[in-house]
Amino acid sequence: MIHTVTFDWLGVVDFIPILLVGLYYTLLVSVVGLLIGFVLGAIFGLGRISRNKIIYGASSVYVEVFRGVPILILAIWVFYALPLVLGFDIAPLVAGIISIGLNSGAYIAEVVRGAVQSVEKGQMEAGRSLGMSHHYTMQYVIWPQAFRRMIPPLGNQFIVSIKDTSVLSVILVPELVFQGRTIVATHYNALEIYTVVAVIYLIVTITLSKVLNITEKRLAHS
Repeated sequence: MIHTVTFDWLGVVDFIPILLVGLYYTLLVSVVGLLIGFVLGAIFGLGRISRNKIIYGASSVYVEVFRGVPILILAIWVFYALPLVLGFDIAPLVAGIISIGLNSGAYIAEVVRGAVQSVEKGQMEAGRSLGMSHHYTMQYVIWPQAFRRMIPPLGNQFIVSIKDTSVLSVILVPELVFQGRTIVATHYNALEIYTVVAVIYLIVTITLSKVLNITEKRLAHS
């Protein structure tokens, strides 16, 4: 006996609003997490080029630890284990943002380090020769040039962070995959729902890639 499988693609339309809610949380966690990651990345990235051994050592430990631990394990640890240390629960959304922030911060730290070190050493010497302190030379001469070079890899990290949110369903963050799993659990339409989820991810990431390419071309011509 041959079993035929039917697919209800039109029925998926009814679940689009639910999936869009998941997309909202996916983008929310990605954007806020990346902002936190940028702050951490800037701090520890500059720490990675510091002459102070303690600052350099602490920054290196942060980068190696959070680049070495898978985002899934990190999310589980933040949501389930960290509350045992702190003595209070952490909301899934907050845990997801913290996880994305810590993870992206480690990668952004290397982006910052590489961008700053790529600026010609003569720029620092020129600033100092004009009587500017090391701090002001970094702030007004080195950092603006370095930040411009960071934009393409930061855009790539944003795309990576969006895809990384897909693992946060295990800690009950209501992002896109979580919403898809919820629908599938009650309606048993896995192929249709997960196909739509994949298409949504593709639309978002391809759009961001196009924006990133346009930004890179404008930076190259300016």
